[in-house]
Amino acid sequence: QVQLVESGGGLVQAGGSLRLSCATSGRTFSRLAMGWFRQAPGKERDVVAGISWSGVSTYYTDSVKGRFTISRDSAKNTVYLQMNSLKPEDTAIYYCAARNSRIYSTNTREYDYWGQGTQVTVSS
Repeated sequence: QVQLVESGGGLVQAGGSLRLSCATSGRTFSRLAMGWFRQAPGKERDVVAGISWSGVSTYYTDSVKGRFTISRDSAKNTVYLQMNSLKPEDTAIYYCAARNSRIYSTNTREYDYWGQGTQVTVSS
């Protein structure tokens, strides 16, 4: 079993930055591909970014390319999502997810473990 705990959410003005963290425990971090997803009220949960277990391969949904960066720190068993130039449309609950695979997925059904989510609110 893997436990994921997100932190770093909050309220920020448009144009500001936040860094989300997802601390993992319970399984070898290096054997997990990781993803960040978000869900706005009344909408489906969608992929934001993904990173392979090696950290070499990453993915970003089009709307965040150039603004968000996903990274992982094996020494801390933590994955990060640096979010810059935030926009009101980035407002959502952000979830960290892990899968027992080398490569990330953009499909929520292909993840084995989920965190509880952290709220990000961007005011205009």
